[in-house]
This record gives sequence, C-alpha cells and structure tokens, in this order.
Amino acid sequence: MDHGSILTDDFALAAAQAGLHARQAAFTAGHPVVFVDAAGRCIEEWPDGRCFEIRLDPSQPRESHRVILREMTSTAA
Repeated sequence: MDHGSILTDDFALAAAQAGLHARQAAFTAGHPVVFVDAAGRCIEEWPDGRCFEIRLDPSQPRESHRVILREMTSTAA
C-alpha cells in the first residue's frame, strides 16, 4: 500500500488559495489579518493597507493582548 504524502503540489496550491480567500474575506469584513513575515515579525495588516509590527501579550485579556511596536512604512523593512 502506498502511503504517499498529502503534501503534493496540488495540496500546496489549494492551501495557498484557501489562505488568500480567507485573507480577502477578512479584509472585506473590515478585519485585520495577522501573520508572521519572512523576518519572523508578527505583522497586523488592515484592509486599508496599513501594517503594524505587533506582539501578543498573553497575560492580557483577549481584547487588549495586542501591543503595537511600530507602524510599518514602505521604507521600514
């Protein structure tokens, strides 16, 4: 019996498309999207294009656990 990996090119493409769809749905609903960028920073992106480097403080309640470190600009890499 072949126990091949499910991590095929088709699966990777479907996962990427699902992620892009979820991102767009969040923006359409007016919600930010949080992700880790290539540099390992936690980034919060808003539907209007603004991006912030953030950290999450688990000692705080859910409504206030986000700490903004700085606003990302086109020159801030």
